[in-house]
Amino acid sequence: MASGHIHVGVGGWSFAPWRGVFYPNDLPHARELDYASRHLTSIEINATFYRTQTPDIFSKWREATPSGFVFSVKAPRYAVTRPRLSDAIQSIQRFFDSGVLALEEKLGPVLWQFPATRAYDPDFVKGFLSALPSASGGRTIRHAIEARHDSFASPGFVALARAHQAAIVIAGDSDFPLIADITAPFVYARLMGTQARRRQGYDCARLDLWAERARRWARGADAEDLPHLAAHAPKTRARDVFLYVIRGAKVRNPAAAAALIERLRAIQK
Repeated sequence: MASGHIHVGVGGWSFAPWRGVFYPNDLPHARELDYASRHLTSIEINATFYRTQTPDIFSKWREATPSGFVFSVKAPRYAVTRPRLSDAIQSIQRFFDSGVLALEEKLGPVLWQFPATRAYDPDFVKGFLSALPSASGGRTIRHAIEARHDSFASPGFVALARAHQAAIVIAGDSDFPLIADITAPFVYARLMGTQARRRQGYDCARLDLWAERARRWARGADAEDLPHLAAHAPKTRARDVFLYVIRGAKVRNPAAAAALIERLRAIQK
């Protein structure tokens, strides 16, 4: 049975409490990305959310990671917090002009994280999605939308995302709206419930469950046990899956991601 690629990782790679837990104590800070990219299969870049980067920085990140590794990129907060659509559109354009395409083949989806203070406004969301480029510099661009206000739990939002082939982020184990409708040719999930008391962040049953969901998504099926607002997506061709362990007990997140990777590799054998 055909299956898409499943990319598993964490948010960022610089976090002091990971030293001695994930990173060896004697690892130079300059080699943290090199180390993380050889133990995980993806990383969600969050530095781009807070400040503009340059083509040289994106190129440096690309060169520091092995073949097959993929970054997702968290888009600038200015693009998702601006009250006026015209300002948001300008921020979107500035982001793509900043050099993100220098990641080349290692560029995965772009994550647009709407804040919890932004309620669902169909006109704004439609205009925002319409402004997202489907391609740039000859490269296809994939987009994921994370909605954190409860009002986004609407079939209308699902329909808009599906019409623009933008993935609604599946916010797992969190207080944010959990919308598991498949709206794009790929799936983007963020797990936010790791616990400090668990060495791998989650217990074995929970890790098994998320690994099985990722496997189903990758094979073109749906995770029918998660809440949907529209009809479940029919089985289709294989999809790529991007699964990030975010928030929760952050110190445990690399261990949780590594445990998921181990399970998925065991399934593939």
